[in-house]
Amino acid sequence: MRFPLAPHALRTLAWLAGLPGPGLRRVIAEKLAARECRRRAKIARVVDCNLRLTGLDATMARPTLVQTQLTLLESLRFWTRPRADNLRAIVEAVGLEHLATAERAGPVVIVAPHYGNWELLVQWLAARRPLTLIYTRAKFAAVDAFLRLARERGGVSTVPAEVHGMKPLLRALQRGETLGITPDQTPDEAGGQWSPFFGVPCLTMTLLHRLGTRYPGARFMLAAAERLPDGRFRIVIQPLPPTVTSGPVQGGLDALNSALEAFVRRDPTQYQWTYKRFKGQRPNEAPVNPYWPECY
Repeated sequence: MRFPLAPHALRTLAWLAGLPGPGLRRVIAEKLAARECRRRAKIARVVDCNLRLTGLDATMARPTLVQTQLTLLESLRFWTRPRADNLRAIVEAVGLEHLATAERAGPVVIVAPHYGNWELLVQWLAARRPLTLIYTRAKFAAVDAFLRLARERGGVSTVPAEVHGMKPLLRALQRGETLGITPDQTPDEAGGQWSPFFGVPCLTMTLLHRLGTRYPGARFMLAAAERLPDGRFRIVIQPLPPTVTSGPVQGGLDALNSALEAFVRRDPTQYQWTYKRFKGQRPNEAPVNPYWPECY
């Protein structure tokens, strides 16, 4: 696929921004987080609100912002360096036996929450076998093209989350490939139902349940590239409970969010608390927005 000039210019800027090593990245992330807290930037207010809604410790706000900045700085590097170089940042894989068994059995659906660095996880998975990644389009066309340019290499195909129907996803499963989904994207009303996450109702995608119903032979795994204190990473893999993709839809969504919550509690600061996860439109009710007016 050919891309216009702007995405390549963005790639050059990202390459330059990815120059700092782990130590300097940490210093930069600390300074950026301190500035956001000091200025009460919107991103800091959203984190504060999410921590309050979920009953988590408010003192985690600044460490969460540090982790958020680290994710961005790391991703700029991972998007613009050879995959082999990036994968050297991974020092161990916990639960690899679950994934290996699932891959031998056939298609695999990787459920990857916004925890740690999911861009590194994508590259690690694609090094094993072809990967189809469901993603949310960026607001600006040039940024969206840059992200596709950065991700669509080494066996990765991307499918926009708003694509109508599931044909591209089912075709990937029929080919026996791996499918990557971030389950905590906020779906539109037609593609989601409300289910508690950290005790707070949130609009949750029904896509996983639909995929499990349409393709019962697929294995579903929860996975993340978890950041270690020294800036390196640990891949963590866990099978999802069967109830996520079988039985009543509501029960599946509740089981999914329960599994995600337990995973995030490994280190809540590594989760992306910087976006408005708990707003939406419930059926026959007024829109729910606990972020108004604090986070605008």
